Amino acid sequence: MRMDEIRERTDDELETLSRQLREDLFKLRVQKATNQLDDTNAPRRARKDLARVMTVLKARHVGVEQSKKELPDG
Repeated sequence: MRMDEIRERTDDELETLSRQLREDLFKLRVQKATNQLDDTNAPRRARKDLARVMTVLKARHVGVEQSKKELPDG
C-alpha cells in the first residue's frame, strides 16, 4: 500500500485498516509457524503497511499532518 493511498483515508478508516492489518499479521505468523505460508514475503509487507498506517495516524494525532478530507477548501 502506498503512502498517498493511506493519506487519502480518514482517521476512522485508518483505525479499521490498522486492526485488519494486525489480524492479518497474526494469521500470517500462525501460518509461518505451522509451515503453511506460501508467500514468505507477506509478513514483511504486512508489517511495513501497518507501520505506514501507524505513522500517518501518529502524525495526525500530534498535529503534524491533516487528513485531506479535513483541509479547508481554497
